[in-house]
Amino acid sequence: MSERSKAIHEAADYIRERIGPCRPAIGLVLGSGLGNVCSLVQAEAVIPFAEIPHFVRSTALGHAGNFVFGTACGKPVCVMQGRFHYYEGYTMDQVTLPIRVMALLGVRTLLVTNAAGGLNRSYETGDVMIIRDHISRMPNPLIGPNLDEFGERFPDMTAAYDQDLIRKAEAISEREHLHFRKGVYLGNPGPSYETPAEVRFYLTIGADAVGMSTVPDVIVARHCGMRVFGLSVISNISNIENDSPVLNDGEDVVRAADAAAEKIRILFTHLIPAI
Repeated sequence: MSERSKAIHEAADYIRERIGPCRPAIGLVLGSGLGNVCSLVQAEAVIPFAEIPHFVRSTALGHAGNFVFGTACGKPVCVMQGRFHYYEGYTMDQVTLPIRVMALLGVRTLLVTNAAGGLNRSYETGDVMIIRDHISRMPNPLIGPNLDEFGERFPDMTAAYDQDLIRKAEAISEREHLHFRKGVYLGNPGPSYETPAEVRFYLTIGADAVGMSTVPDVIVARHCGMRVFGLSVISNISNIENDSPVLNDGEDVVRAADAAAEKIRILFTHLIPAI
């Protein structure tokens, strides 16, 4: 067994000892300011990332840094209150370790959320976008020897975001009178925000929102054979002119995401039982 595989198994074994018979089938990754969505979960175990072997610490604003295990809407789940980012100085193996651990614990469906800057000029702060596809500007987390026990060397990404789950989410939003956008998420390494020239370029290549996470998680989840559903909270509108009076601010991102959390909680209340 390689050192990479050994680390994944040791982390999963430690968690199994802590959570007892709980075997999650659904995983949630909650991004900046979205930790309150965890109120859906009847928690049976809460494990700080710092206590899990080979896990690193989440240093990002609005990330509590816990793994929560329990049930949500009658389904066994595990929830990451926060995530790890490439910009924190971690390797892609470290960033995506929790996703592989989820796979070993039995997770087959992954729900991911993030706070993102709005590129699409029709978007407004506080909107929530269903991710239909992504563009990556990050190093691919599958670079290096393939972990054959998890998946094949060249996983297909044609439908990285599960089409059936997207349709179910759209039906729920219509029924519950929730307004969601649908678009393409662009993942940047960060941690600097985008220049206006970059924003104009990203619009040209078809991106609707931009952030600094999620893409590595999704690639690894698909490598592990998971179904994926993703949401971006539009926490600010990215500048297209250098003389804009509005500057990007990390605390504003967290506040906007927190304000949108209730809409996501309502969607997940109906989507989780349908998985």
